[in-house]
Amino acid sequence: MKVAIFHDYIGAIGGGEKLVLTLAEGLGADVITTDVDMDSVTKMGFENVNIISLGKTLKVPPLKQIVASFKFARCDFSKNYDFFIFSGNWAFFAAKKHKPNVYYCHTPTRAFYDLYEVYRKNQSVFYSLPFVIWVRIHRKISEYYLTHVSRIVTNSMNTQKRIQKYFCRDSVIIYPPVDTSRFEYKEYGDFWLSVNRLYPEKRVELQINAFREMPDLKLIIVGGYATGDHASGYAASLMTGLPENVILMGSVSEEKLLELYATCKGHITTALDEDFGMTPVEAMASGKPTVAVKEGGYLETVLDGVTGLLVEPEVSSIIKAIKEVSSDPQRYREACIYRAKEFDVSVMLQKMRAMLNP
Repeated sequence: MKVAIFHDYIGAIGGGEKLVLTLAEGLGADVITTDVDMDSVTKMGFENVNIISLGKTLKVPPLKQIVASFKFARCDFSKNYDFFIFSGNWAFFAAKKHKPNVYYCHTPTRAFYDLYEVYRKNQSVFYSLPFVIWVRIHRKISEYYLTHVSRIVTNSMNTQKRIQKYFCRDSVIIYPPVDTSRFEYKEYGDFWLSVNRLYPEKRVELQINAFREMPDLKLIIVGGYATGDHASGYAASLMTGLPENVILMGSVSEEKLLELYATCKGHITTALDEDFGMTPVEAMASGKPTVAVKEGGYLETVLDGVTGLLVEPEVSSIIKAIKEVSSDPQRYREACIYRAKEFDVSVMLQKMRAMLNP
């Protein structure tokens, strides 16, 4: 069976991109997208995956999102493949022409639904009205193309609830894949690790402010953002007045990331109601505990007190947890490695293959 996977765009390294490329590699599928940053693809270790670009988008929101939607709605690969998988917020606009299909929904578009008010309030006076108009029009068009999606797969119980609430559709949970064989434990080093896109909803400022008050501990933050996304102003603000014990490393190669996981003391993540969150699983695969906020997908991955600690999204709570874990990170190691295996790539591929042959 010849399979194509449609994905919005491949820019900054993130969980969605890793999922798509891992799935493509495992299924022998081609990836069809818009913008492609081959440097990011190479850093993730997927340069052998065949990627087809529909062309570039405009790098200004929401024009980037509108152009991507149009390109997917207009393209036609129906005679080239036997089955189609969609990933992201705009790729399923291709669903009308491409069947049979399944949509791996990372989350209903958050700017359209659960975080609409958050995004609206963060817009400048100049962009506020265009944002509202875009959401009202594009949301209706998006919901129309969604009717051409045959089945929906999602990444967590958290996202499954959103899909039921906003789409009134059932979905099957298949957790995102982590190739646990690639991760290893080397030591509990002298730094904590944060891995995330530099987007406002990741609340990286909570991490920075916590470590600002712990000058004896070090934090390394890995991650960037894609041009044309909503993050440039936020990312710039994070870089202003960084304390000496916090390092913003940007995007790194997969080899470097694996080394950081293998040698960090622990992992921290603070995203707002995260869809799933692959980084705690990656950390656990390296035998490292995670301090995560007590919400979203982290409730499904981090076992509180066993593979790390779940805390309130407050600087004081984060500081307390970081200090507690730092005193004896070794005690979490065995449970972390065991827990990570439940999310191994082999489990995900087996379940996705079953979706292709109902």
